[in-house]
Amino acid sequence: MSDTRFTMIGIGLIFAGFVILGIFGSEYFDASVEADEFGTCFEYFEDSPPVEIPCDAVLQQKSLFFGLVIALIVSGIVSLIKGVKGKWDQEVNPEDMLGPGNPGTTPKDSD
Repeated sequence: MSDTRFTMIGIGLIFAGFVILGIFGSEYFDASVEADEFGTCFEYFEDSPPVEIPCDAVLQQKSLFFGLVIALIVSGIVSLIKGVKGKWDQEVNPEDMLGPGNPGTTPKDSD
């Protein structure tokens, strides 16, 4: 793949990681506050009363969720680094080069 694609993929992965964290991260934050402050965790429903659930399960889900988000962001950073450190214009054939310094071209007369 070209280096520009790696850069764009990296930006997309980092953006996706932060969007997923922003949208779905609040429920895991609430569960960790319940576990730390009260010692009991509840699952809330819109049409029925809350049900007590084990805090260990919620904290394990929280760890998996943050692991997924961290993996997305880290893979985006790796892709960005690969894109930036790429060869970009180093592999241009001499006959395809334009501008000054190209021995194969001669300046055109403007008369």
